Amino acid sequence: MLDTLVTIARDAGAVILDIYRSADLGARRKGDGSSVTRADWAAETLILERLRAAWPDIPVVAEEAVSAGQTPHVESQFFLVDPLDGTAEFIRRSGEFTVNIALIEDGRPATGVIYLPTTGEVFRGGPTGAFKAQLIADEAPAWSAIRARAAPEAGLTVITSRRSGGKALDAYLAGLPVAETVRASSSLKLCRLAEGTADIYPRFGRTMAWDIAAGHAILSAAGGGVRTLDGRPLAYGPGRGVDGELFANPDFIASGAFDPADLVRRHASS
Repeated sequence: MLDTLVTIARDAGAVILDIYRSADLGARRKGDGSSVTRADWAAETLILERLRAAWPDIPVVAEEAVSAGQTPHVESQFFLVDPLDGTAEFIRRSGEFTVNIALIEDGRPATGVIYLPTTGEVFRGGPTGAFKAQLIADEAPAWSAIRARAAPEAGLTVITSRRSGGKALDAYLAGLPVAETVRASSSLKLCRLAEGTADIYPRFGRTMAWDIAAGHAILSAAGGGVRTLDGRPLAYGPGRGVDGELFANPDFIASGAFDPADLVRRHASS
């Protein structure tokens, strides 16, 4: 499955890059205030066609389809797709946007692929572990295993969104031994945790299941985790949402190979 998902993400990325290099991105605002472009729709169309051809019995929940009112009935197994995660960065032409595809099984992200079209970086995670490769032309990927790291004694590298934060984030970080804070966009934040170049990603504010499910799968396969503020593993599935919004995530803490709550307790007692 993962090889096919990587190919699908790669082909969707090629569609995205063609539009990225054009003069007209076709950007507009959706009803929730977020942005959408021609590339979001084109990539999602390709991904949906490919997933349905390969796995016709597995329903697909995709961001733009849901925005258009097309939400399939899902049970224990389904795909979550964000065809262009980081649309705002796509519009700004910063290069920090990804293609995200995840398979959910029994509430957990079992398999995930994230592809960064502008650099060729691709991450995959599943039952055999987490891996990273650099896609070059039509060559087969050369995969390298990646692992999330334990909390470093010298202090944490915190990774946060470029355009989110606020008092809740500041208050949470005040209870941790922070060495540095770096900012990144899209699901790359979860990939940086998975490859051990950052330690913790606290998220306070609105996100959707398709934003993080693929990264969650990769991070879990690398030994890290994503937990809600009460310490439970973040789960996905029918009926899950926040304030009546299906597929909306609660606030969460993503981390490397350690429990953030233990770190907060140790820091408070030191």
